Amino acid sequence: MSGSRLLVWTVFLGILTFGGATKLTFSSSSLSVETQASTQIDLKLDHKLNESAVVYFTYQIGDGDIETTEKTQLIQPIPNVTVTTEVTKVTVNVTGVSPGHLNLGVNSSAEELEDLDDQFVRVDIIHSSALSVINAVIGWMYFVAWSVSFYPQVYSNFKRKSVVGLNFDFLSYNITGFLAYGFFNVGMFWIPLVQNQYFQEHPRGVNPVQLNDVIFTLHAVFVTLVTIGQCFIYERGGQKVSKVCIVLLACTWLFAFIALFVAVGKKITWLEYLYYFSYIKLGVTLIKYIPQAWMNFRRKSTLGWSIGNVLLDFTGGSLSLLQMFLIAYNNDDWSSIFGDPTKFGLGFFSILFDVLFMVQHYCLYRGQNPYEVINEKDSNVNDPKNS
Repeated sequence: MSGSRLLVWTVFLGILTFGGATKLTFSSSSLSVETQASTQIDLKLDHKLNESAVVYFTYQIGDGDIETTEKTQLIQPIPNVTVTTEVTKVTVNVTGVSPGHLNLGVNSSAEELEDLDDQFVRVDIIHSSALSVINAVIGWMYFVAWSVSFYPQVYSNFKRKSVVGLNFDFLSYNITGFLAYGFFNVGMFWIPLVQNQYFQEHPRGVNPVQLNDVIFTLHAVFVTLVTIGQCFIYERGGQKVSKVCIVLLACTWLFAFIALFVAVGKKITWLEYLYYFSYIKLGVTLIKYIPQAWMNFRRKSTLGWSIGNVLLDFTGGSLSLLQMFLIAYNNDDWSSIFGDPTKFGLGFFSILFDVLFMVQHYCLYRGQNPYEVINEKDSNVNDPKNS
């Protein structure tokens, strides 16, 4: 027998004898447990071990491992588990102590178990499971409110056969913001290269973009394009996009175009490039309502600007902030709000503008028609009594 054949047979017999490496995984990637309550999770083997192995658990908060004295503040320490040669599944209990988050991992000195560093489960220790259900319901409520909020304006334009009173700068900023947000969400959710780069930076992180984020953004782009299309077929009253808006948006898209070549040249990662679009979205959200509010003030009327859009946006924003506070309380994680002032600030900023629009509509300019105001001024000028 030749040397090469002998080597092949040796390797083959070794595999038969030792069974190769065994993969140990958690039965779930995430786990939720109430304080002073217990739940179970399984450790699964892809095949039986040749020798019994002792498995112990690791605990991680943030980016660093924590000592036993610290981990007992969140969950009770889990005893080491002996995995025998007769089983392919072991069940362990996880008992919550106080609210918070941690990554529960496994390790072992057994060489037969492979890739244990990649195996972990995110454990959320919460005050109340019922509150988690309420948070989920609130999440769908504001998702629906925000999604429906586009249609009152579309219907108002269709009914009036006019877009007079709807500021074109607002629409321009809005489509830019949603396109930028769409690029970010689609890239993070559907492009494996971007996902791999994200998890290289956050090995035990969770993708911040979910399917409902992608659906909402694509829907927002579609309805905003419909609204823009209405501006070309309905009465517009001489309205046009301002020069300031054109310059700002030109600079924005020029920046995105230049950054694209930088990413192609591998000076930045595609993940970093997508983050630039998230910054564009943040900037647009800060300024997009200003032109509409100023237009209402100059016309002394909200005619043409749908209050239904405002009320639904206010509802969605309020429910979103409520959910943020409830989640922070349930997980005792107030840094999720105050540690990310951008997300909280933008939501609060949008609600403030909604309140301003409601004050304009219901208090300052209630029932006022800008054309009637102009005609009244003209009649006062021509009235001999005012000469």
